[in-house]
Amino acid sequence: MNRTERIAALKSAAKERILILDGSWGVMIQRRGLDEADFLGDRFIGHEGQMKGNNDILCLTRPDIVTDLHNAYFEAGADISETNTFSATTIAQDDYKLDADAVRDINLEGAKLARAAADAWTAKTPDKPRFAAGSIGPLNKMLSMSSNVNDPGHRAVTFDEVYDAYRMQVQALNEGGVDLYLIETITDTLNCKAAIKAIMDLEAEGMDKLPIWISGTITDRSGRTLSGQTVEAFWNSVRHAKPFAIGFNCALGADLMRPHIASLSRIADTLVAAYPNAGLPNEMGQYDEQPEETSNSVSAWARDGIVNILGGCCGTTPEHIAAIAKAVDGVAPRDPVPTSHDMRLSGLEPFVLAS
Repeated sequence: MNRTERIAALKSAAKERILILDGSWGVMIQRRGLDEADFLGDRFIGHEGQMKGNNDILCLTRPDIVTDLHNAYFEAGADISETNTFSATTIAQDDYKLDADAVRDINLEGAKLARAAADAWTAKTPDKPRFAAGSIGPLNKMLSMSSNVNDPGHRAVTFDEVYDAYRMQVQALNEGGVDLYLIETITDTLNCKAAIKAIMDLEAEGMDKLPIWISGTITDRSGRTLSGQTVEAFWNSVRHAKPFAIGFNCALGADLMRPHIASLSRIADTLVAAYPNAGLPNEMGQYDEQPEETSNSVSAWARDGIVNILGGCCGTTPEHIAAIAKAVDGVAPRDPVPTSHDMRLSGLEPFVLAS
């Protein structure tokens, strides 16, 4: 299938069944017990500073591991697997002193690896096509909040710098062959809007138009994102992008995430997606929730008709994804609510018109 046919197949599949996303990449890479040499490969021998921990660089130095993980999640039943590019922007990769050429190559090769794995699995199971999502993660710098507790107005980056970083990433992911973009783990909605603008501007300049999936993060029991927005405010801030899907991931386990997914399901006129952590981390930072526990929780969401896409975030494995896929097999996807043309506001506080 060409890209147009794949996007049509993705949208068709979303109407027929609950789609399954892959699970955590970090936990699976940690299990490999990699050392500095694996992250450096041949290309970065002698590179200044430590590279270990930069999982995205494995697209260039250990592509075999990246392909193995795509295959593991597709074999577990995932319809969609993400590129290994969560932190592949010039801003985030500056921590590892990587230049723009290396960052572009990470995204390009990451997309090609995901594309090849998805195509191979589609050839094996033509009745269940597989798709590659370009992972566009949050940055280590925020536009909405100060990084200096003594200066609330301080910003470590400008909007233009964030826009340019995402623009480079989007171009490379598109060129590498992804089927959709996944702007994920959003803590700062303004950063997300810079990514959306980069996508829209590139499309206006002639780049292939792809579906956009937007996934925010509710950081604690307050029910707000880190930049202070409620679920409804977050949706109203990004709905102009007409996303293919909207949802939440990370930070919370399924039990704590459910009310926020339910709220989103009541207002979103598009697909609703959720990929929670495997519960909350224990004292050692590990995730103890077993596959059947995660699948029992999220499959209840499916039976209650509040989700269209399910997957896993931190601590989840191919076993978790296999359990989720099995638990929701045959369950009908949620019907999006009708589009409303009423005015909706995304500010933190309501305003009152003067009398």
